[in-house]
Amino acid sequence: MIALINGLLALLRFAIGACVFSFINVVICRLPHGESVVRGRSHCPACGRTLTARELIPCVSFLIQKGKCSGCGSRISGRYLLGECIGGLAFLGCGAWFGYGEWGLLSLRGLLAFAYLAILMAVAGIDWDTRIIYDRFHIAILLLGAAALWLFPEHGFFDRLIGAGAVALPMLGLALCVEGAFGGGDIKLMAASGFLLGWKAIVVAMFLGLVSGGTYCLWMLARKRLSRKDRFAFGPFLAVGLAAALFWGDAIAKWYLSILQ
Repeated sequence: MIALINGLLALLRFAIGACVFSFINVVICRLPHGESVVRGRSHCPACGRTLTARELIPCVSFLIQKGKCSGCGSRISGRYLLGECIGGLAFLGCGAWFGYGEWGLLSLRGLLAFAYLAILMAVAGIDWDTRIIYDRFHIAILLLGAAALWLFPEHGFFDRLIGAGAVALPMLGLALCVEGAFGGGDIKLMAASGFLLGWKAIVVAMFLGLVSGGTYCLWMLARKRLSRKDRFAFGPFLAVGLAAALFWGDAIAKWYLSILQ
């Protein structure tokens, strides 16, 4: 009986996370086109038909409809399902790592971490499509960093201040010396995230971002989908590194520094 209750609770938590990231999918689609993210019913991007309530159930609707619009039959991008699944797993991960509060939902620490992951999802999706990272996301991360001064006191103000410049300043210097090395949005993303995560985690995040981005680039070059002169959005790979560093950044840095001693 206890196992059943825990299973249902985990399913509920997953559903909450999937619902939030379903909204993030809306933000990714609408924001670059100047559309309101809170007004207007959801509709099929191909035929414009307003979606019904049963077509808006995170994860479930996509699977039932087999990834196609019920009206025109056009293909629905698998990114919607992927984003919703990531949201569900993010909610469970934040709860397992940072704890749950009253009513079995996220603690304040977990809620802050989940909000950060939601912002990273929006950043990755929009940057992938448009190669733009909006300043509103940087501001939101800075606000989370201000809240983290209270919720995560293990990282002091000066630790965070160093984190804001530890990666962002070298990126800025490289961008000034090499045209197109990094975009301004990438630099501001790492500065804001460095203040949130601290200097150790942000260095780990940059390393992971370079590894994932470099792997993608080599794979695309091998498939001849990119040339050496082509550019690609780096923000999604930074987002992957930042998300991983949120959970394991300090531990990875501590492990690495212990090897050097």
